[in-house]
Amino acid sequence: MILELSDIHKSYGRHAALKGLSLSVREGSFTALLGPSSAGKTTTLRIIGGLETVDRGAFSLYGQDALDVPVQGRDLAMVFQTFALYPHLTVAENLGYPLRRAGLSRAETATRVTETAEMLRIAHRIAVKPGQLSGGERQRVAIGRALIRKPRLLLLDEPLTNLDAKLRDEMRVELKRLHRELGITMLFATPDQLEATSMAEQIALIDDGRIIARGTPDDLYEAPRSAKVARMLGSPPANVVAGAATPRGLSLGFATLADAAHPSGQYVIRPNHLRLDPAAPDFRADVVLIEALGDSTVLHLEAGDHALRCVCFGETARTVRIGDEVPLRIDRDHLRALPEP
Repeated sequence: MILELSDIHKSYGRHAALKGLSLSVREGSFTALLGPSSAGKTTTLRIIGGLETVDRGAFSLYGQDALDVPVQGRDLAMVFQTFALYPHLTVAENLGYPLRRAGLSRAETATRVTETAEMLRIAHRIAVKPGQLSGGERQRVAIGRALIRKPRLLLLDEPLTNLDAKLRDEMRVELKRLHRELGITMLFATPDQLEATSMAEQIALIDDGRIIARGTPDDLYEAPRSAKVARMLGSPPANVVAGAATPRGLSLGFATLADAAHPSGQYVIRPNHLRLDPAAPDFRADVVLIEALGDSTVLHLEAGDHALRCVCFGETARTVRIGDEVPLRIDRDHLRALPEP
């Protein structure tokens, strides 16, 4: 592993930011650190980058203990949520700044600046200053400044947060391309599950200062280990309901599935695994809210004491109105039982 954190604790006064966090990252991988605000993402990256010390725990980089290694000796770079560009310098000067500080010659610096600008498709903007750039261009410069030193590890702390939706889409594709072409190890902190699932090979879910699950996006989505993990991946969030095994079948409170031989426990029903089915419904529910998203419609439902979500497609969904009682069927092939705690 290129990076290993073991039982890391970090507090700021009385606030415990990390509570025994453990994380490993394979060399050459693209790993997302996904979690809500204040979960500990930035603190974790700052510890790896040498910007914070730990209270307790072990930390190794490239197979060597790194707790006391200074920032300059860690062979990594970090891209922050704010672009942190020097406003009085041109794009070329911003890109070349780390190399000048490292003592590289003007010729070598100029060569690397040109290569980096071309790789990030900003060569045509190399003579302008940050104030003349779009948000996406400024982010490319920030990423280029981190990559130009050719670090072994790139840390990205919510780098797309300040971009609009279109630019975020473009930069997701760009970061995937850079990872594929450069083969650099990337650790990407984000609160956005779409960013994590669309870019990362591995996702580590962080909550309240601990890693609560890790795996591929498909593994975490298809086989979540807990209700919290199930709800953190997938949009809209998963429906998590209690099921009881009865002689008549699996009772979910609002429906009994006679053809489902499942034990009692918690079950995950993804909103896209509920469908409108007047011919063979499992239950009926009242529509309390409708979100029309263009190619799909999200129905917010009440079935007895249960609040559920359903994703529907096609013309049928467009005829549903708030207050309607709709017939629904659960896709048996995708009914997932959660492991016992």
